[in-house]
Amino acid sequence: MSALGTPLRRLEGRDKVTGSARYAFEHTPEGCVHAWPVQSTVAFGRVESIDVDAVLAMPGVIDVITADDAEHLNDADDGELLVMQSRNVAYRGQVVALVVAESLETAREAAGALRVEYLTGEVGPDVVLTGDHPKLYAPETVNAGFATDTAVGDIDQALAEADVVVDRTYTTPALFNNPMEPHASVVTWADGRLDVVESSQGTTSTVQILAKLFDIPVDDIVVRAEHVGGGFGSKGSPRPNVVLAVMAARRVGRPVKIAYTRQMMFSIAGYRTPTVSRMRLAATRDGRLLGISHDAFSQTSTIEEFTEQTAEAVRHMYAAPHRSTTHRVAALDVPTPRWMRAPGECPGMYAVESSIDELAHELSIDPVELRVLNEPASDPETGKPFSSRHLVDCLRRGAEAFGWDGRARTPGTRREGGRWLVGTGMASSLYPAMTAPSSACATAHRDGSYRVEINATDIGTGARTVLAQIAADALGTVVDRIDIRIGSSVHPLGAIAGGSSGTASWGWAVTKACRSLTEKLASGTEIPHDGLVADADTTDDVEAMDDVDRHAYGAQFVEVRVDLDSGEIAISRMLGVFAAGRILNGRTARSQFIGGMTMGVSMALHEQGVMDARHGDYANHDLATYHVAASADIPPIEVEWLDEQDSHLNPVGGKGIGEIGIVGAAAAVANAVWHATGVRVRDLPVQPDALVSRLPVR
Repeated sequence: MSALGTPLRRLEGRDKVTGSARYAFEHTPEGCVHAWPVQSTVAFGRVESIDVDAVLAMPGVIDVITADDAEHLNDADDGELLVMQSRNVAYRGQVVALVVAESLETAREAAGALRVEYLTGEVGPDVVLTGDHPKLYAPETVNAGFATDTAVGDIDQALAEADVVVDRTYTTPALFNNPMEPHASVVTWADGRLDVVESSQGTTSTVQILAKLFDIPVDDIVVRAEHVGGGFGSKGSPRPNVVLAVMAARRVGRPVKIAYTRQMMFSIAGYRTPTVSRMRLAATRDGRLLGISHDAFSQTSTIEEFTEQTAEAVRHMYAAPHRSTTHRVAALDVPTPRWMRAPGECPGMYAVESSIDELAHELSIDPVELRVLNEPASDPETGKPFSSRHLVDCLRRGAEAFGWDGRARTPGTRREGGRWLVGTGMASSLYPAMTAPSSACATAHRDGSYRVEINATDIGTGARTVLAQIAADALGTVVDRIDIRIGSSVHPLGAIAGGSSGTASWGWAVTKACRSLTEKLASGTEIPHDGLVADADTTDDVEAMDDVDRHAYGAQFVEVRVDLDSGEIAISRMLGVFAAGRILNGRTARSQFIGGMTMGVSMALHEQGVMDARHGDYANHDLATYHVAASADIPPIEVEWLDEQDSHLNPVGGKGIGEIGIVGAAAAVANAVWHATGVRVRDLPVQPDALVSRLPVR
């Protein structure tokens, strides 16, 4: 079975469930030693001394690297990667030393025994983000190069002329990616060449960054990531683990292994910044939006600027003649935030879709109908035509399938079993449909089989399987005849697995290479002994794409039950309807949608990085205290998608599905809680302590 859209099982599924698929840390080169990072226990200051000699005297300890003797690193445009380049400490958890030992146990014990003394000031760390923090400033751009601020019309005029104004502030806490496989690297340095096995979402960028940091020719570096146990964005660029491993391997002359513990993941792997969003909506009495304003605030570290594009999503959502978006960021004594599933759109759309729900209540208009009423004909800010936009279709289909018409008109009035308040909520979803240049190579063999190579990365999404389906479709054969090779920098350049752009980008290159090969075969070209080869690159194709607005869309519906006595929240059911172009594999697509929606539920009700302002650290930095949704927390989730055809996309027609499922999910849950209880909680997560004192008496 090779037809695109069919629910083909994962090609590597058996290897994964039987344990024969090896992840990064499971590779052990001969003579391999272990490295263990030593992390700062202060949030800012300077290392005064490190008692290296005492640890070096321990049996099995090979080396201790500190800022005093670490290899010099060149600047690679990421301050987090300049590990141990000075004695300065920018945040609690920053790496201040690295222990290398014969065994993992010895390395860990020695790292724990290393005595580090610090110089700190009398003033405590500055670690708490607020919407009026004095350090807030406007960055030149925000993540992905989007404009920091935008303005169309006059938002103050719209607010003055409106019949109804909603002016609300919404917050989301620090959130942590926590893939099941932590960051890990295995590095061998021999004969001037670097071999790296890495848990990464894109090995090409790792090659380029390591080459720059260590001044090694790109051709002398190979990075492999054959199997990756999740990333959610945290592995989209190299993190300190691989830099430390390379530094150690070059110094001790032996292969080096390193892996983060779960606790380390909370400080040196990236995370989603806390956000503060002020939403202002100006509307006429009949529900027409006159103005939309989204002012977003977030944090970054003092060593690297990263600004989440929180307000970018609203620029594309609803029609209004007057519009304003701003981003401000504060550099605090905290680790650098980074990408986490749907950066920008996820926290931004929580604020947007919550405020739209509040406006619907103020106007006594159904929330679905209010969204339909403000559907734009073209991109609201740029005026660009949509490549395709079926948000209204998603809303209509979702309302029908969910039974939205039966919803109680007044919040807090539906009860079941005496003790449960029941309510429903919904929200829209969107995510950009992006494509990046990639290359691929296809080879035909005399026995009728084919080899397809591209440096794509399968982080658990099923990309390997879908790419084999794409190749089989382009070659007019079955998947069993395709030898798909990915996950190594020796293969042709592939974009990173991020931004929901992986399959769209890789699939275009694979399709182009396979069609070129088919043309060669059709012309009668003889297959050489070592195979007939066709190469393809999509750089020119991507640059020539039409100048249109490309987004995927969705609508999410949720029913919740809230216990009158305890404030406990239980989700009864959830539905997502999406328009994301051509769905290439129904089985893996459904898994991605459900995974995103599940993370959205977890964001809405459970996840919260709790900052200890005195010590400058997230106090709940493990999975025992940082709560994520478990199986019992997740209801039956139904997923549908529309049969969307879009001629302005890549040849395979997909828009990307990895991230849109999380966008809007938290707002749908929070809106449902409000409808059940009549209590509006604007600060995530929504938990019983915010509800219980405000619930009606049973």
